[in-house]
Amino acid sequence: MKTSIVGYPRIGSLRELKFACEKYFKNDIDETQLKDTAKKIRLQNLTEQKNSGLDFIPSNDFSFYDGVLDTAFLLNVIPKRYKNLNLSKADTYFAAARGYQGTKGDVKALSMKKWFNTNYHYIVPEFEDDTQIKISDCKPFELFSEALDNGVKTKPVLIGPFTFLQLAKYTGQKNKNDFWESISNTYRDIIKKLSELGAEWIQIDEPYLVKDLSKEDTELFTNIYKIILKDKNTSKILLQTYFGDIRDCFNAVYELDFDGIGLDFTEGKETLNIIKSNGFPKDKILFAGVVNGKNIWKNNYAKTLNILNELKRLSVKTVIGSSCSFLHIPYTLKNEKNLSEDYKKYFSFASEKLCELQELKKICESENPLKAPEYISNAVLFSEPRSGHRPDIAEKINSLSEKDFTRKPAFAEREIIQKNRLSLPLFPTTTIGSFPQSADIRSVRAAFKKKEISENDYESFIKDKIVKCIRLQEELGFDVLVHGEFERNDMAEYFGEHLDGFIFTEKAWVQSYGTRCVKPPIIWGDISRSKPITVKWSVFAQSLTDKPVKGMLTGPVTILNWSFPREDISLKESAFQLALAIREEVEELEANGIKIIQIDEAALREKLPLRKSDWNTEYLDWAIPAFRLVHSGVKPETQIHTHMCYSEFDDIIEEIDNMDADVITFEASRSDLAILDVLKEKNFRTEVGPGVYDIHSPRIPQKDEIKNTLKKITERISPEKLWVNPDCGLKTRGIDETVPSLKNLVDAAKEIRSETKV
Repeated sequence: MKTSIVGYPRIGSLRELKFACEKYFKNDIDETQLKDTAKKIRLQNLTEQKNSGLDFIPSNDFSFYDGVLDTAFLLNVIPKRYKNLNLSKADTYFAAARGYQGTKGDVKALSMKKWFNTNYHYIVPEFEDDTQIKISDCKPFELFSEALDNGVKTKPVLIGPFTFLQLAKYTGQKNKNDFWESISNTYRDIIKKLSELGAEWIQIDEPYLVKDLSKEDTELFTNIYKIILKDKNTSKILLQTYFGDIRDCFNAVYELDFDGIGLDFTEGKETLNIIKSNGFPKDKILFAGVVNGKNIWKNNYAKTLNILNELKRLSVKTVIGSSCSFLHIPYTLKNEKNLSEDYKKYFSFASEKLCELQELKKICESENPLKAPEYISNAVLFSEPRSGHRPDIAEKINSLSEKDFTRKPAFAEREIIQKNRLSLPLFPTTTIGSFPQSADIRSVRAAFKKKEISENDYESFIKDKIVKCIRLQEELGFDVLVHGEFERNDMAEYFGEHLDGFIFTEKAWVQSYGTRCVKPPIIWGDISRSKPITVKWSVFAQSLTDKPVKGMLTGPVTILNWSFPREDISLKESAFQLALAIREEVEELEANGIKIIQIDEAALREKLPLRKSDWNTEYLDWAIPAFRLVHSGVKPETQIHTHMCYSEFDDIIEEIDNMDADVITFEASRSDLAILDVLKEKNFRTEVGPGVYDIHSPRIPQKDEIKNTLKKITERISPEKLWVNPDCGLKTRGIDETVPSLKNLVDAAKEIRSETKV
């Protein structure tokens, strides 16, 4: 029996790639130095995987920014506006990812969306009518050869053409049906070239196969692969799926001439049943995704062995593999010096999961698997009682009734009450919450955490930052202010640190997008709030101004989705525990005079099942109520905001309206305001703030650009329901680009306000 993984973290064990890219953006290092850092990370990954005994080691899973963007550049799917900048290849790539504003032009970045049901963001490829599909980059070939030169024959990884076409944006008259044949032939050329270089196996990722597929989708997939597989040369082709099961298309997959099929047994709830009911092709190898690539808990070998034994009973030739890429988990536990062994023994990051794969291999190959030492020690761990259980919290959840999820009076009545109380102008301006966090903020926060400065000194520093932030917003002319969130490290981590039931890591970073990394908290036990979290800072900020200052909270579903959740209780139970805790904070903010409270649900969509048929039974029936539970107890005059970013909301817009918030702000700038037509069509009642400029790019939007955007918005949204704001928090931006951007935003809002009659 052999072992395989779908992919490996690419940022480096200590975020070396992040820091190198950011230095490159600032011209502190050149392209050669950036590439040297990248190569060191790749060779470290190869060494780690080779030394673990992994049989199928991936290559081309590395990226400077995003794998889908890499695929676009590989296939020459590069919009002309980036090519016309006449930049170097590397800078053209980063311009597409981040936007460009300089001597050679001014272009926005490509759109960005969440990668299926994860917190990773991919860059949306964009086809123009005259796009010519061809091999235009050599990265897959170079990285395969690089590994080979270092003694490792890898399994090159490619994002599949079917998934690429489905995720792409088409800006002209043509669509995927006009490009599938040329892209299929180009993949044949790529495979041929990899085969000539000596690749024995090539992995083609098609995660889109786990979504709802129409008959036309399945036909498109089949037609694509009939061309690709017509002449495979000497390489064997592994079709890799993940994030669910392939119940809609297993017949099509089985019938095609793949040598291996990778299936997810972790999120693929029906995968084993499909194989039991329909068998598995005798001429193919199953790459069984039994080691979870999205969570950090140790694998339960007893459960995994049951799956592998069942496959053995069915005579399925099996490779033990990961459920998806390890991109979604931290690199290694070895960097966690302060985490107690009482906790660490339950965890497994990417490096440790390589060891789990080898232990599972040993267990399967042993004469008596149940007596294998690796199996016994794992069984002992899972038999131990875990700390953190709170019966009183379970009792609170069990006693909830319908009234705890219903806010009164109804929205229309609240809207009138709030407009009278707040007396805001037309097109009220605000930001999403965070302001730029400079090096001195991070330094002082770290010093306080290490007890190198006193609590008084730390609080004085934060208060000074809040004062300056409030003054800046007043000078710029904002209508609703924020305190800047200078005391916070991350949306989820900060709240986890102030709630009971969480534990935290030092260096367990996970890539969210590009150079942005997060350190998800770990939900260890039952969750509760023992003291106020944000009240002190919000009250202080409000004392500095007569304008309303928003209380800023992260919602229960987002905290859950941006944490590593427990596996011993349901997600619903964890969400309701969080909701009760955040509800206490909401009520205390209101009691202390905060008139507007924003409860961010940026990650609402992330755990939404990829199949619509599973939505109400598996997610929406508790995710929406969890949010309503947080705010249902506030007074009618208290205005509740929420925020969402970089997801596709069109198909859950009615559920979002049913969250019963008073105002929702969301990303719209990178997606060209596409959601507005849906809001109009569905008679969306909630007041809205579609983001008018992209904060994930360093470019500064001009006043007239924002004004034109607002004019487009008012064609679909009534001015009385429209707010003006950036599309996300400003934490990752520099102050030099933020201030002029915000000034242009406020000036644009004032001008269109003066020109609008209602």
